[in-house]
Amino acid sequence: MIRAAAKAFPGPVGLAAWFAVTVPVPLVLYEWTHRWEEDQLASTALVWTLAALPVLAGAVAARWGRHAARRGILTDLLLTLGVATGVSALLLAGSLAFYRWVVPLGGDPGWSGTWWLGLLLAAAGAAVGHAVGRRGTGWAVRWARPTLLLGAAVAVAGAVVAPVTVRLGAEDSTIWYDEGGFGGVGQAAAAPGRSGVLTLPAPGRYAILAMGDAPRRPDCRVSGPDGGAQRRAELVSVPPSDYGGDFATYSWVASFTVPAPGTYTLDCRTGDPLANYTVGQTPRIRGAVASLVHWPPPLLWLLGALPGLWIAADAYLRRRARGRDSTLPA
Repeated sequence: MIRAAAKAFPGPVGLAAWFAVTVPVPLVLYEWTHRWEEDQLASTALVWTLAALPVLAGAVAARWGRHAARRGILTDLLLTLGVATGVSALLLAGSLAFYRWVVPLGGDPGWSGTWWLGLLLAAAGAAVGHAVGRRGTGWAVRWARPTLLLGAAVAVAGAVVAPVTVRLGAEDSTIWYDEGGFGGVGQAAAAPGRSGVLTLPAPGRYAILAMGDAPRRPDCRVSGPDGGAQRRAELVSVPPSDYGGDFATYSWVASFTVPAPGTYTLDCRTGDPLANYTVGQTPRIRGAVASLVHWPPPLLWLLGALPGLWIAADAYLRRRARGRDSTLPA
């Protein structure tokens, strides 16, 4: 029974599909279909999780029906519902935790109600999957068979989408941001004759915000007060954008720390002589995504590629096992 339950658990292809539908798809599609200043609510993102749950539970139930021993119609149904709903509950809990602590979007989706509705949908999907599994149909496993080519494609797609997902999650999880006011570089960011002059009211950390289409990876250096040593600003690996309003949009591209209040000098070197950068307080981003925006890009690429690498590794091990079986004497 334990072996059958393990075989019923979604494989790497199924889990990759689940993660894609419940994490990047809600964030990316919302960005494409709504105005840039609108932030997504947790309830909207979790609709995708609820919609995917019956499909997940149905696939698990069908796989269970293929591998579990037959014990009777009612017993088989109850066991299938228990296994499929349990697996679905595990992944549902992960999705709820993601949108509560990793990318905590705004609004209250009604966490308890979402949980029980998800279990109900999973049970309904499991019942349908049980009926399909009893007929011996292999639809639940044929589409999920891992291959090296599929693994490579998923790995590349995941590596590309991971930074986008982090950026959109950070933007929608921002509860407060500053539009500058302490000075900046460029005609639109500073008063006439004051370009590059910063008046910082307190020690601490400040954000450099790119205005409009200014390059996102400037080489910014802060010096002073009174011509002190230069400090290179730390770039934000995945700059959250879509801050601001109708007058201007802002992207948080770098940060720096000063030990004392005073007048400082900012110099940002880019390939665009008309670029504008303003300085303000650092945006307040909730959840673990606030740290993810500072991760090195290669680490985010690797994180996004993990599902595809898992699929490729599983496909390789399966092929190797089939090769060993074919060489065994009859």
